[in-house]
Amino acid sequence: MTQISVQGGVVTLINVFTVEPENQQRLLDVLVEATESVMNGMPGFVSANLHKSHDGTKVVNYAQWRSKEDFEAMLENPEAAEHMRKAAELAEKFEPHLYEVSFVDEVQG
Repeated sequence: MTQISVQGGVVTLINVFTVEPENQQRLLDVLVEATESVMNGMPGFVSANLHKSHDGTKVVNYAQWRSKEDFEAMLENPEAAEHMRKAAELAEKFEPHLYEVSFVDEVQG
């Protein structure tokens, strides 16, 4: 489950893909397939959340991993690499970066 907390102890990948609107859904499909068939079975995987922009030009992957080392091990996995190659072919550009949560504010119910 996605948990956004400064005490979360996870590393967060935020990858912003820029796409032509006609490729947005195809990219989402590739990322969903990658998550369901490969990523969620990898050591250290915590969660993935995919977002699409209303204008059709962006897809954002917000994924959490237990550690930077787990994330880097995923990058070496041939199955994961194949999915990432397919995603890169659909995107005009992509900007993956690792983050740590620095601040959270939420309405208390």
